[in-house]
Amino acid sequence: MSTPTAPAPPQPNAPVPAALTPRQTVQAISGLMMGMLVAVLAGTIVSTALPRIIADLGASQSVYTWVVTAELLAMTATVPLWGKLADLYNNKLLVQLSLAFFVVGSLVAGLTPNVELLLASRVVQGIGAGGLTALAQIVLAAVIPPRELGRYAGLFGAIFGLATIGGPLLGGLLVDSPLGWRACFLVGVPFSLLAIVLLQRTLKLPTIRRDVRIDWLGALLITAGVSTVLVWSTLAGNQFAWNSGWTYGLVGGAVVTLALAVVVESRHPEPIIPLSLFRNRTVTLATVASMLVGVAMFGSSVFLAQYFQIAQGRTPTAAGLMSLPMVVGMLVSSTVAGALITKFGRWKIYLVLGGILLPTGMGLFATIDAGTSAFIISLYMVVLGVGMGLLMQNLVLAAQNDVPARELGTATSTVSFFRSMGGTIGVSALGAVLASRVASALDVGPGGGGHGSVPDLSTLPEPVRVAVQNAYGDATADLFLIATPIAVLALVAALFIREKPLLTTSAAQRRAAEEGGSDEDLPVHSAAPALDTPASGTGRPNG
Repeated sequence: MSTPTAPAPPQPNAPVPAALTPRQTVQAISGLMMGMLVAVLAGTIVSTALPRIIADLGASQSVYTWVVTAELLAMTATVPLWGKLADLYNNKLLVQLSLAFFVVGSLVAGLTPNVELLLASRVVQGIGAGGLTALAQIVLAAVIPPRELGRYAGLFGAIFGLATIGGPLLGGLLVDSPLGWRACFLVGVPFSLLAIVLLQRTLKLPTIRRDVRIDWLGALLITAGVSTVLVWSTLAGNQFAWNSGWTYGLVGGAVVTLALAVVVESRHPEPIIPLSLFRNRTVTLATVASMLVGVAMFGSSVFLAQYFQIAQGRTPTAAGLMSLPMVVGMLVSSTVAGALITKFGRWKIYLVLGGILLPTGMGLFATIDAGTSAFIISLYMVVLGVGMGLLMQNLVLAAQNDVPARELGTATSTVSFFRSMGGTIGVSALGAVLASRVASALDVGPGGGGHGSVPDLSTLPEPVRVAVQNAYGDATADLFLIATPIAVLALVAALFIREKPLLTTSAAQRRAAEEGGSDEDLPVHSAAPALDTPASGTGRPNG
């Protein structure tokens, strides 16, 4: 192997950070791990509590969908902006700011007296979640080379597993306890505050001073266009017909707004989503695959908690337990794949395997009904979970590995943005399908499933209860049937991604070299010695 040519020496404003030892790396990302715990915990707790929340507030199936969609919409619309800010400003402060949004949203949600304020608080939570979604991967890539990310996959896998396994269980216990569902929102507040403190004490990132110009007009147009699409996909088929004047107006308005956004982005020196990114084949395919995964995954799995509690009549605690096989599948697959990627440097095989298992799991779920046994559902959930675990993180890794360090934040947030947008469209559109199928099965008239309150099984007479359970069981299977071909398209996109060797220098090191006048990587060292080098860098940290 030939020795790479050393790049030009960095300028004083672009110091080269020294590699961190494993202990220093764990210390540096401890606050980030706590932030991820908060984000995942909030979602998994609330998913179990939603049926009880909607019933207590006397809301409808449409509101059930909107409680999920409001956060996803805000997260989706703000991810590109957070990603662009990450390329321009201090990442630690941005993560702390996103956690602050999360704290405010959680407090308001936990104390809300009505559905309207609950939806508003979910928007604030979504803004915070957008920051965590975009910034967590960016900060990780800044301090850990792509080849070494698998070394720390076990830590993040443990955090993810703790939140995803414990979340539904904790949510069910809180809902069934005297504390009630409000505690599901409030329980994350102390963790968020602790994460802010840990980040301040442990995360040190070098500052690279730049003259910055943020494309606020482009951000506004992208947010408006995407939000219009998401509002349309939520209301169409529920508040108005798919083929109607409202559809043409909203879709037409979204197309015009997004077209203007493309014009603005192409002319601005610091665009929110640089169009040049899509000249990169890997980024383009990873973005397409992530969007399709979002539609299939979020759009179907978010309604499983409702399926367990309504179609199968289980308690919130039992519904939380039912999600464990999928969570374990995600945890084990992502952790094992990460370790193997670090050891052998090969990653595409895991993308392809995940791309096969995801539609397989979706297709299996398309066969369920209200009477499907817990054992069969558990098997299906393992298949679905393994597919998700192999796909999601590795699509981001592929994109991060194939862009200059100065575009890392934008590329990462772009992939996350389209995955979130796909998930939001999937939740809203498939939620409308669910409402329509339930209304049709129960013969309550057009839109009845969307506007009628979500039923409380304990108050229904036996014949009606059975009819409701069957309606929700069959409708949930229909959602997975619709999502299956979408997941197949994600596999097709993954197949066309070219596998490239993983870089062995962190983004912070590459960025310092680029800002110093070279676009080449720093000299490549073997993985182990790089991590054992004392962190005596000369860069001034943003402490």
